[in-house]
Amino acid sequence: MTKAILFSRKPARFAAAAVAGRVVPGGGAVVGPLKLTEVDELDRPTDEWVRFRPRLAGICGSDLATIDGRSSQYFEPIVSFPFTPGHEVVGELDDGTRAVLVPVLHCAIRGVDPVCPSCATGCTHHCERIAFGHLDPALQSGFCRETGGGWSTEMVAHPDQLVAVPDAMSDEAAVLVEPTACAVHAARAIRATRAGTDGTVAIIGAGTLGLATLAALRHLDAADARKVPGTNRGATRKVPGTFRVVIATAKHPEQKRLAESLGATRTVTPSELPRAVRSLTASLVVGEGQLTGGVPTVVDCVGSGESLAQALKVVAPGGDVLVVGMPGHTSIDLTPLWHRETGLRGCYAYTRDDFATALEVVQQQRLERLLSATYPLDRHREAIAHAAAAGSRGAVKIAFDLRNEKHR
Repeated sequence: MTKAILFSRKPARFAAAAVAGRVVPGGGAVVGPLKLTEVDELDRPTDEWVRFRPRLAGICGSDLATIDGRSSQYFEPIVSFPFTPGHEVVGELDDGTRAVLVPVLHCAIRGVDPVCPSCATGCTHHCERIAFGHLDPALQSGFCRETGGGWSTEMVAHPDQLVAVPDAMSDEAAVLVEPTACAVHAARAIRATRAGTDGTVAIIGAGTLGLATLAALRHLDAADARKVPGTNRGATRKVPGTFRVVIATAKHPEQKRLAESLGATRTVTPSELPRAVRSLTASLVVGEGQLTGGVPTVVDCVGSGESLAQALKVVAPGGDVLVVGMPGHTSIDLTPLWHRETGLRGCYAYTRDDFATALEVVQQQRLERLLSATYPLDRHREAIAHAAAAGSRGAVKIAFDLRNEKHR
């Protein structure tokens, strides 16, 4: 038997979770279709698959949106119920080795042949067959009935989903690799925008994803600096990318402290961002906070209607807004997008190359410090409540600790 937290398709309970989540963030865990139970050991979809025992599994924003009934109906056809949440996972294989889970369930994992055009070019995060093949429909592991998820004592994984954890890396650091891989993917997208390798960037949000994106961006910029040969006996010279201006918004003191330690040039509260950008760019103000100018690239790591609206107000005409992660349902006025010819782009998931770089970022930037607290599964409601109020409680990442859980 496997001990697991299950999320079932129960519309009435989902509706109750939506109400509870609006009253108290994380409240959906109490009244929603989420329960801790024992389930039969999962079958391996094919002989290639392996059993994978989570050691630590993070709670992310998409998990909270699902639990609190805020996730978009867009996801309904690409989720299979009942599923066990948890896609930020460091776990253990039968031989005792540790690995980090790459949760994307792409064509090769689903047994689709020939693979889709996206997978054929290596963009497995854009897989066009996530509802097909020999697996149930699923956005990724953690939303799939057949694979299980990290909030359990055992799940199954395909070898293509596993990235070995260095012996020197702690579990506490390894559980940050998956969200950091998402951040690396975002940082690479930032560097492909108008901001390039040295332009000003504003990052909205200083939760796990915002802080990790800041760390990844600084890491990639510094790596570029090290590659540029100097004129004095092979020495390297400093390049503008290392010193790009990065303005980060942070609501709470601990977020501000971490953002500054990870390389933010300036950290402001969300309400102070327009003034900071106006001062930096000599912009004027039109109407209710709309700037005439702005910064070339704004990265929204919150994904709410309010954060997106603010991003459109402070981005320069012709600039880019990147939305990182998996936001819930939002509603905003897109008139500035049209009028100012702004690029609005989603930035979701990652490739295996992003995971390789994420391992470096986590180790070099000591991102294990973002892990604020861990809980056993039987305290899942407390853990979810903590994660939902992390910022105000001086926390960043909350995770489940499965290392002492019994698997029968």
